[in-house]
Amino acid sequence: MLTLASDFGSPYPAAMRGVLCQRTDARLVDVAHDFPRQDVRAAAFWLRETLPYFPPATHLVVVDPGVGTDRSAIVVRTGEHALVGPNNGVLRPPARRLAGDGPIETYVIDETRLDPVEPTSGPSADADILGTDASGDGDGGPTSNTFHGRDVFAPAAAAVHDAPLSTLDDLAFLAPAESVVELELPTATVDAADDRAHGDVLVVDDFGNVITNVPGGYLDGRERIRANGDTVPVGETFAAVPVGDRLATVGSHGYVELDVNQGRGDDAFGLAAGDEVVLEPTSGR
Repeated sequence: MLTLASDFGSPYPAAMRGVLCQRTDARLVDVAHDFPRQDVRAAAFWLRETLPYFPPATHLVVVDPGVGTDRSAIVVRTGEHALVGPNNGVLRPPARRLAGDGPIETYVIDETRLDPVEPTSGPSADADILGTDASGDGDGGPTSNTFHGRDVFAPAAAAVHDAPLSTLDDLAFLAPAESVVELELPTATVDAADDRAHGDVLVVDDFGNVITNVPGGYLDGRERIRANGDTVPVGETFAAVPVGDRLATVGSHGYVELDVNQGRGDDAFGLAAGDEVVLEPTSGR
């Protein structure tokens, strides 16, 4: 299995799938292509929460605001999984979750040693426009400085998928990475003196649910809390409150969410990804 995830929307993922279909017979599964645009942290969060439910696979991830710069392209081996994507931190949280207590090994991709990507028929777009071969010099490497998903990450992912994980060291285009960009998702703190939780909004999902980084255990035993000064009930389900009402609950990821039953929590609470959240107890439990 080879999964694909990006912030591309449509139709760019189709080109990546086309390259993969040329080079591997892997079963292709789309995780998502509507991650918030250029939001590395949001993509890292969703991948951390999603990829552990897959069987052993190669995961192709392209959320890459630094495309065309000197940021490197990497492959991460962790447990029975491999992740392929930009060295901007997006792969680190899911890799740590997949690894558990096991090791994480990271390789840098030498783009010039990848077989160049070409259309299956007719000249490439670059060749048609520039009057040259697709790579400019015939030595392989990326066709485009703006679409490494197609020209770097897809061919690398196909080759990684078709090689046993134990033999990644033998792939000519990989070398041990000397430096890796780390990304740590922020953690919430709880003040022991006043029982206030200070956290952040990690992401807002498509339903408008505001997912914080406050552990769900903060709601244990509470009937209501104050969220940024507003008192809201605590419920185990959305239906614990009438349609259109606000509530605090624990999402499937284990964090406190600020939501609206059949409505948008981000609008009702006035919150967006990255905003600060302060949760505190009310006078009664």
